[in-house]
Amino acid sequence: MFSGRIARFDAPNQPFTLTDVVLPSIRRGEILIKVTRTNICGSDLHAWRGHFATSGLGGLLPTVLGHEMVGRVAALGDGVSSDSNGTPLEESARVVFPYFFSCHRCYQCLRGHRTSCENLRMAMLGNANEPPYFVGGYGDYFVLPADAVLYRVPESVPDEVAAGANCALSQVMYGLERAEQSFGDDVVVQGAGALGLYAIAVARARGARHVIAIDGVPERLELAQAFGAHEVIDITRTTDVKDRVKVVRNSTEGRGADVVVEVVGHPSAIDEGLKMLGQHGRYVEIGNINLGKTFDFDPSRFVFANKTMIGVSLYEPDVLSRALAFLENYQDLLPLDRLAAATYPLDRINEAFAAAESKRDVRASIVM
Repeated sequence: MFSGRIARFDAPNQPFTLTDVVLPSIRRGEILIKVTRTNICGSDLHAWRGHFATSGLGGLLPTVLGHEMVGRVAALGDGVSSDSNGTPLEESARVVFPYFFSCHRCYQCLRGHRTSCENLRMAMLGNANEPPYFVGGYGDYFVLPADAVLYRVPESVPDEVAAGANCALSQVMYGLERAEQSFGDDVVVQGAGALGLYAIAVARARGARHVIAIDGVPERLELAQAFGAHEVIDITRTTDVKDRVKVVRNSTEGRGADVVVEVVGHPSAIDEGLKMLGQHGRYVEIGNINLGKTFDFDPSRFVFANKTMIGVSLYEPDVLSRALAFLENYQDLLPLDRLAAATYPLDRINEAFAAAESKRDVRASIVM
């Protein structure tokens, strides 16, 4: 029997309710995770505001938000003895895992598209009124279903660095892999929140020639440079879209960017980003997850320039293993500890969300 707290999410724009629950047991193949740290991701904020309806994705309310997490094995169900790389597991082992769970047998999974699984399950979509209760990261525990992918965290990578691996870092790594970003490419990153900062660092690691970051928050622009941006554009100073596009053109020898990554989360950024893209450029669209939002689009500019738009939702689970390797290799070269420097205990989650909403923190974290 396992007892603990969950921060129950009953409805958008309402305070979280701290609730005590009891899980009688875990089943064969399941893993009970003692959550140690969960970041407040942009999609958590979207759900909290009501802009990203968890119920519209097949979820139920009340639920438990939170998915960008790290924790320790609290209990292993029968039949589980190692992680997805074959590394032995035991109680107290530190692990990370994708927050979504594919069935591995539907049409899409068998074609290698596990991000499009027809039976996809996900943290934040479970019912907090029934077992297993621990269905999101804002709780003392999280229950991993049978056959879930998980990886042991290298001992040298602390929780504050590892927590961002299973969402923000893996997402942008997957996006840049799909865009085939490589040595010599010029890259623009729209937005210097956590995803944008990771995108900058990964683009540099993949050999980008010139990386330009765009944002309007001074602290984030400073961090963008610390994460490897060669140049930043402050939208509060360069307020005209044409001027921002001209800056990108001038910095790319008149050609425009080879890759543009959108992690702002607002449709208005897309048309601007497409204008910054050069011939045969690839536009990686990650940030816009709010249904029903649109923008004006001139397809001729897309066609004549042979541009490509790549929509990126989730990531293939094995990317997470590479994300851990990236953190292990680059943590001493990047200020990764500054990404989620603001921490709050679970009983101050409402305060943490207010701080995240104000953009006072790049990434606030709930620590248990």
